[in-house]
Amino acid sequence: MVRVIFGAVLIAASLGVSAAEQPVSSANAMAIARSNACMGCHAIDRKLVGPSFQQIAEKYKADPQASAKLEKKVKNGGAGVWGAIPMPSHPRMSDGDIRTVVAWVLMGAPER
Repeated sequence: MVRVIFGAVLIAASLGVSAAEQPVSSANAMAIARSNACMGCHAIDRKLVGPSFQQIAEKYKADPQASAKLEKKVKNGGAGVWGAIPMPSHPRMSDGDIRTVVAWVLMGAPER
């Protein structure tokens, strides 16, 4: 049994693991959010122009498709879920950066 688990770990390590399986660094995620203007409309714990990151985490906590939905919304923008003000698209933001920020938001955007 130990050999099987160890072998699976080695295979996963050699192939790499997806961003969703890697631990999210709050400092890195927050830096990405700041450098992509996310913090201009969102705060961690209070509504600004858009909902707080904690409100987003609460809304999507039971949704198994939350990551995919939010990644698409960050990339393409959207409107109507949180009110009349639309969320702008972020087409220049890399998919990896989007995955990092979305994973962090869904964790409740811890500051540490």
